[in-house]
Amino acid sequence: MLYYLFNFINQKFSPPGFDIFRFITFRSAATAVTALLISFILGPKIIDYLKKKQIGEAAKLEAPKNHLSKAGTPTMGGLIVIGSTLIPTLLWGDIKNIFIILIMVVTAWLCAVGFLDDYLKVVKKKQKGLIGTYKIIGQVLISLILGLVITFHPQFEKFYSITTVPFFKDLVFDYSYFYIPVLIFIMVATSNAVNLTDGLDGLAIGTVSISFLGLAGICYVTGHEVFSDYLNILYIPGSGELTVFCASLVGAGLGFLWYNSYPAEIFMGDTGSLALGGALGAVFILVKKELVLPILGGIFFIETVSVLIQKIYFKYTKKKYGAGKRIFKMAPIHHHFELCGWSEPKIVVRFYIVAVLLAILTLTTFKVR
Repeated sequence: MLYYLFNFINQKFSPPGFDIFRFITFRSAATAVTALLISFILGPKIIDYLKKKQIGEAAKLEAPKNHLSKAGTPTMGGLIVIGSTLIPTLLWGDIKNIFIILIMVVTAWLCAVGFLDDYLKVVKKKQKGLIGTYKIIGQVLISLILGLVITFHPQFEKFYSITTVPFFKDLVFDYSYFYIPVLIFIMVATSNAVNLTDGLDGLAIGTVSISFLGLAGICYVTGHEVFSDYLNILYIPGSGELTVFCASLVGAGLGFLWYNSYPAEIFMGDTGSLALGGALGAVFILVKKELVLPILGGIFFIETVSVLIQKIYFKYTKKKYGAGKRIFKMAPIHHHFELCGWSEPKIVVRFYIVAVLLAILTLTTFKVR
C-alpha cells in the first residue's frame, strides 16, 4: 500500500528522492527492516498472551528424553513469523501483482491449516491435532488452486508447465500433462519437510531464512530482463516482485529467531512450519526453479529422506528378520546427532553452515552452465 502511495506522490508531485520507492531492491530492504521491527513488537505480546492462556507445547514422546523439559513452552509462534511477513509485503509490495497475490494466499492458507492443527493439540488437548488426512487435503487443495491459476492465467501462458534445468545452458524441461500432479507433490513435500525440521530451537526458522535469502536473489534475476538474459535463464516478467516477499520473510525469520534461539521462549508450531514450507515450495514453482529446490532446500530434503530411510529399513528388517532395525539412532536426522552426543546449539549452528554452503552452491548453478 505504501508502494502505491509513494508512487502516486512521485507521479503527481515528483519530489526529490521519491523515485527510489519504485525499485524492488529498495522496497525489499525496507520490507525486511519492517518485518524485523514488527516481529520485535508482536513477539513479546504474543508470548505473554500464550503464557497467560497456558498455551504450551506438549511433551514429545518421539523426541529424545532431554526434550521433556521443553513441555509447556508457548507454541503457535508461527503467528509472529507469518504476521511479520504478510503485513510488510502488503505495505511495500505490488499487491496487484499475480505472483504476490498467489504467494500470500498460499502462505495464509497453510498458516490457517497449521493453526487449526496447533489449536486442536494445545487448546482442545487432542493429542494428534488435526487428522493427518485432513491436513493433507488442505495442502492438496491450495496446491491445486495454485496449479490451476498458473495453468490458465495469461501471465504464465508461455511457460506454465516448464522448469529450468540447473547446470545446463538454455535447457528447460516440460512437465506437460503431469505439471499439476508434480506441483502438488512439491508443495505437500516441502510443507511437511520444514515441519519435520522444526525439532530443535532455532533450527527450522534459521535454515528457512537462509533458503529464502538465496531465493530472493533468484527471484530478482528471474524477473530482471537484463540479468536473466546474461545468466541464460528463463525471464519471467513480474516475478521479481517475489523478492519483496522473500526479503520480508527473511526479516520476520530473524525477528522470530530472537525468541526461538536456544533456549527457546516460543515454538513456531505447525502454524509456522507448514506455511513456511509451503511458501518455499510455491516460490520455487512460481519462478520455475523446482529442480534447484533439493539443493537450496537441501537441509529439508535430507531431514525428510532420513525419516523415509528409517521407516523403510525398519519395515524391511522387521519383515525379513522378525525384528525391526534402525539405521539412525532416531529420525529426523537432527535427533540422531543429539543422541550421538552433540549439543543442541552445536547441531543448529552446523546445520546453518550447511544451509549457507548450499545457498552458495545454488547461486553458482546460475553461472556454471
